[in-house]
Amino acid sequence: MSDATIIDGKATAASVTDEISARAARLVEATGVKPGLAVVLVGEDPASQVYVKSKGKMAQKCGFHSVQHTLPADASEIDILSLVTELNNDPEIHGILVQLPLPKHVDEGKVLQLIKPEKDVDGFHPVNVGLLGAGQTEKALVPCTPAGSVLLAKRAAGGNLSGMNAVVVGRSNIVGKPVAQLLLQENCTVTIAHSRTKDLEGVIGGADLLVAAVGRPEMIKSDWIKKGAIVIDVGINRIPAPEKGEGKTRLVGDVDFASASKVAGSITPVPGGVGPMTIAMLMANTLTAARRQQNLPDEAPLF
Repeated sequence: MSDATIIDGKATAASVTDEISARAARLVEATGVKPGLAVVLVGEDPASQVYVKSKGKMAQKCGFHSVQHTLPADASEIDILSLVTELNNDPEIHGILVQLPLPKHVDEGKVLQLIKPEKDVDGFHPVNVGLLGAGQTEKALVPCTPAGSVLLAKRAAGGNLSGMNAVVVGRSNIVGKPVAQLLLQENCTVTIAHSRTKDLEGVIGGADLLVAAVGRPEMIKSDWIKKGAIVIDVGINRIPAPEKGEGKTRLVGDVDFASASKVAGSITPVPGGVGPMTIAMLMANTLTAARRQQNLPDEAPLF
């Protein structure tokens, strides 16, 4: 039995960002407008700092105007809201990203809903959620991880997901629900499964395309997976790795990769699968936001 094709998220993300760099350069040449991305970081969470730094570096690599605002962990909600208002009104900033999680004393919903929908490059504002749910992706800004997941699935399938049975495991607002909406638009038959699903194993077994976004390390085993299925593993879980030394850890997905890769037709690794695509799609959203704010039409889809 041949092993699955490993879906290289790093290589796909690099090709996407190369295309975005070229498109951004054409926008600057035609209009003098450089796409602007502002990232707001509150506090000193190490993982958030890493994410923010990599987003800033990629924005610069794409030729964007990139700004980072770092506030202390005890910054008041009013301070954060006033910064978002300032960025909403800054014509050089086309995309605003507030890095989550925010400290407990801050109402995340209030902050995210203050971001202008046309600058909401995370795609979390209720207006963008509603447009995606209504199938109006040409007006919405789509959440980055779901968009990247579907792009990888489409490329693995040769560009067409139409008619596939797609099972999404996980129903979060950040991944599960939006990825299901995107797959419906690709003409998939979509099932959203979760921890309360009866016969979860059987439901997953019917999937031509499986998107795992449940947040439980290596939960999905190879004997649950249909032979030849496309498997997109969105999970990022840190587990102990004593083989690397005392106290060491390693990253794994929601799918048991070692065994699943013997059954699946193609599969994303963790790390190196969906993760790089999230930042690439953030760059795509920032460019789209910049074009729309200049009343320019969207360019050809990246997928």
